[in-house]
Amino acid sequence: MAKLYVSNKDESARLFKSNFLEMFTHVHWSVPIIIYLPVVIFCVINAVGNPLIGWLEGVGIFLIGVFIWTLTEYTLHRFVFHYEPKSEIGRRIHFLTHGVHHDYPNDSKRLVMPPSVSIPLALVFYFLFRVLFGATYVAPFFAGFILGYILYDEIHYATHHAPMKGKVGQFLKHYHVIHHYKEPKKRFGVSSPLWDYVFGTAHVEAEDIAVER
Repeated sequence: MAKLYVSNKDESARLFKSNFLEMFTHVHWSVPIIIYLPVVIFCVINAVGNPLIGWLEGVGIFLIGVFIWTLTEYTLHRFVFHYEPKSEIGRRIHFLTHGVHHDYPNDSKRLVMPPSVSIPLALVFYFLFRVLFGATYVAPFFAGFILGYILYDEIHYATHHAPMKGKVGQFLKHYHVIHHYKEPKKRFGVSSPLWDYVFGTAHVEAEDIAVER
């Protein structure tokens, strides 16, 4: 079986000649927590302080937000990150956004989404959800959605650079390892395999065999 990566070491490929631009492509795993956990807390406080939202209703909307994140994660990973453009500039953009991660899967500074990408996306999603759910319900929904994103980024980092003990942790680690080292067109879920099973992208033949790493 041909190798599906260039390097399996914790090393980086340079993406830009400019040191300034290159700096923004290296992100520590803690950055999503530092940026987005306060957003989650702010939205939860806003929801709790809103007399129009009951406790059960607020918790339910929050959990729906987490659930919708898992679908968003799957959709982005499968149809955006793994889209194969035909133009040269398209291939370059694809490599910058996700291809480099598959070539250097254990580069510890390129395992979570750069804020230069995640912040604009978060703003787009926030205003979309505000239009869809209104000012009253956007806070608990967005809190759940962003918490789902944080968990996705941290689980993704952990699958490459943490032992992930326990049955759930080991399952998620092995699940994602197969995506990288055996079948990159399967198993797009990182924080949850749910949508892979729904859309038929979970199965890999002889999936229980040892995966070369």
